[in-house]
Amino acid sequence: MAEEVPKKTTIAIVQETLPLAEPEPEPKSNPVPEEKPVENKTEENAAETEASKPGGDEKMPESGSFKEETTIVGELPEAEKKALQELKELIQEALNKHEFSSDSTPTLNPPDEQKPELTPEAESQPPAEENNKKEELNNEQVSETESVVAVSTADDDVTPLPPPTTVTTTTETEKPNEEGEKEEETEVAASSIDEDGAKTVEAIEETVVAVSSSIPEEPKAVEPSSPEVVSIWGVPLLLDERTDVILLKFLRARDFKVKESFTMIKNTIRWRKEFKIEELLFDESLNDEHLQKTVYMQGHDKEGHPVCYNIYGEFENKEVYKKTFSDEEKRQNFLKWRIQFLEKSIRKLDFNPGGISTIVQVYDLKNSPGPTKWELRQATKQALQLLQDNYPEFVAKQVFINVPWWYLAVNRMISPFLTQRTKSKFVFAGPSKSAETLLRYIAPEQLPVKYGGLSKDGEFGITDAVTEITVRPAAKHIVEFPVTENCLLFWEVRVIGWDISYGAEFVPNSEENYTVIIQKSRKVGSSEEPVICNNYKIDEPGKVVLTIENSSSKKKKLLYRLKTKTSNSD
Repeated sequence: MAEEVPKKTTIAIVQETLPLAEPEPEPKSNPVPEEKPVENKTEENAAETEASKPGGDEKMPESGSFKEETTIVGELPEAEKKALQELKELIQEALNKHEFSSDSTPTLNPPDEQKPELTPEAESQPPAEENNKKEELNNEQVSETESVVAVSTADDDVTPLPPPTTVTTTTETEKPNEEGEKEEETEVAASSIDEDGAKTVEAIEETVVAVSSSIPEEPKAVEPSSPEVVSIWGVPLLLDERTDVILLKFLRARDFKVKESFTMIKNTIRWRKEFKIEELLFDESLNDEHLQKTVYMQGHDKEGHPVCYNIYGEFENKEVYKKTFSDEEKRQNFLKWRIQFLEKSIRKLDFNPGGISTIVQVYDLKNSPGPTKWELRQATKQALQLLQDNYPEFVAKQVFINVPWWYLAVNRMISPFLTQRTKSKFVFAGPSKSAETLLRYIAPEQLPVKYGGLSKDGEFGITDAVTEITVRPAAKHIVEFPVTENCLLFWEVRVIGWDISYGAEFVPNSEENYTVIIQKSRKVGSSEEPVICNNYKIDEPGKVVLTIENSSSKKKKLLYRLKTKTSNSD
């Protein structure tokens, strides 16, 4: 039990520090389990997703260390195929019964054991006592009749009574009359009893009819004419093969336990209706310029996954923080905006079997607010709960960069408790290794300049490929661009961390043996402009030569690309 305390404490710190993280529900529980209902299974795994980072700067898994599970049914193991088919059958049954669009139906009648008894006096009366008191039968029958009527009028849920048979005239009048002189009087009494008995029967029948008519009829089940249509993330369930990809997400989030997966998807559909997701998608009032700087999509990784950047340092700005989290209404608006952003991003994914249906998340922890921000923690907990319960298996990889030392310490403490699958999805990098780490997974032309790439507004776009070269310590690297016709040549150069010497010149092909200095060799510091952009108008065949000299004791990553435009002579 002593191990639970540090584990829960460190996980809580990690969760509360990451307001925008999207935890991935894990099919396996933590080694130190907590008792929770099945419906909240992902709650205990959210900590794994947020806190599981396999090592710090010194340990970073290579690209491809985690291979996504297939979304093609034919490639699944037989057990998973069977689970998928069973889940589809449960969903089809629910669609046929319109269970997704209807609320849970309450039970109209209480259980049989809870129903009031119709004639409690009769049941409590021993048979022997009735035999000893036959002479009082008529009075008892009247009393029983009053009791039945009273119970019937007091209980609307009572079942219809059977025709009354307890009132009868076969009493003392049927026995041999020992006193002949009183025979006529007895016959008169019997006749009177017959009349009263008939009236009593009629009264009972009328009362039963009246009470029965007041009982609400149990609604009859109406067979739907056709199955309902339910969509999630723009995909109508069971109408095409994209459903398989959606259902596999829920199955993997519940370790292919069919009933638990079905419960999860029903809860998700119910939540989406209550949260009004379809209306939220088009709510323009949530647009806020300062929030757009905290989360944005840009480019793809080397495997084609869209990349989402989460910038935590933006919340260090007091004005931004106050505008986002200062009261409950603002926190709710932030939550709605975050869900709206995620929904729009998911709608752009490819849910066809074999398509890209997951996202790479990059979390920039530079200047990230600590766990002391109460408002931030509140928003974090609520967001985590919604994301882990309703967005299973949407993360291909999560890369944390500019990670502070204390975060690395937390990771080392909790890492032994995490599954290998969880660890393989997470990458941790301190400030000195952030750019290098991102370039393992994201091509330079797709990676924003602020994170070590070349993606920015200008002459070059994300379709213009970048060449990557490693320059050894105390070495010089020469890059040549041959040119055979008149043109305007553009190029971009970047060295991660710089602190090297850079120069550029043009060398004609003519025999006159001269060069044109474009950029005199100079030392470029690490704090200077991250990307050097040059251009040169070429009027004769030749080549542009770039010289990169690394005089440091560390290897350097060189990135460059070029583009030519037809030059019209003035």
